[in-house]
Amino acid sequence: MLTPEQRDRFQRDGYIVIPNFKPADEIARLRARAGEIVDAFDPAESRAIFTTRDQARASDAWFLGSDNTIRCFFEEEAFGPDGQLKQAKALSINKIGHAMHDLDPVFKAFTHDAKLAAAARDLGLEQPQIWQSMYIFKQPGIGGEVRWHQDATFFDSTPISVTTFWFALEDATIENGCLWVEPGGHRGPLRERFLRDGDAITMEKLDSTPWPDDSTAVPLEAKAGDLVCFHGLLPHYSAPNRSPVSRHAFTLHVTDARTAYSPRNWIQRDADFPVRGFD
Repeated sequence: MLTPEQRDRFQRDGYIVIPNFKPADEIARLRARAGEIVDAFDPAESRAIFTTRDQARASDAWFLGSDNTIRCFFEEEAFGPDGQLKQAKALSINKIGHAMHDLDPVFKAFTHDAKLAAAARDLGLEQPQIWQSMYIFKQPGIGGEVRWHQDATFFDSTPISVTTFWFALEDATIENGCLWVEPGGHRGPLRERFLRDGDAITMEKLDSTPWPDDSTAVPLEAKAGDLVCFHGLLPHYSAPNRSPVSRHAFTLHVTDARTAYSPRNWIQRDADFPVRGFD
C-alpha cells in the first residue's frame, strides 16, 4: 500500500499525507450520515461543549459516557449570552464521538476497509485496535482552536503505539483551520497523560518540553479525500476557523495489540464490547 518513500517519511517526520485515499462517494455517504445524527440530536439532552482548555475539568458525565457510544458536542462559541444557540444547530456542533466506527453502519463501512488495513500494517500496526472515532466539523466562523497536544496523551501504551488516521472530508486550508505539526517532533517526550479513575479525570504533567512555535510548525493543507497519518507523539494543533467555510474531518485513533494499553486511559473495552481492528 505505502511506498518505501512514504514509510521513510513517516519514520523521519512522524506523519505522511496520502492523496486521494477515499473516493467522493464514500465521503458523501459519511457526511450525509453525520448530518442525520446531528438532525436527530436533541440539544435538551446536553449542552456539552468540546474544548481543549483545561480538559480535565471540562470532562463532564456527558463526555465520559461518550466513550463507547455516539454523542454530539457543541462548539465553545455556539451559545450566546442568553444561553441560546447563535446559529442553526447544524452549524453549532463541534464533533460527534466516539464509537461510530463500531456502532453505526455507515461509519463502520468507511472504517473497516482493506486498503486502510494495508496502510496500517505498513505503518507498523501489526495488530491494530481502533479505540476512538470522531467526526469533526470545524464550523465556519466559530470553529474552535485545538491546542497543541499529542494523541498518546489520551491513548497511552507501553511502548507507545497509537497512530492517528485523519481523513479530510472537505478541503483543509490555513484559512479554515487545517492541522499544523512539528516535523520530527514525534522523537520528543510525551508531555502529559489524560488519566481516568472511575468518573475522575486528571491531566498528569510528565515533561516540561515547550510546545512548538512558528519557527518549527508547518501547516498540513489537504484536499477532500486525502488521508493524514501521524505518530501518537507528534505535536499537532489547529487554529480557530474564522472563515465562511467549514472543514469537516473524520479521525481514528489506533494502537497495536502487541503493546500494553494503559488501564487508566479514558476509553476501555471489555468482552461485551471488544475492541476491533480494520477487518
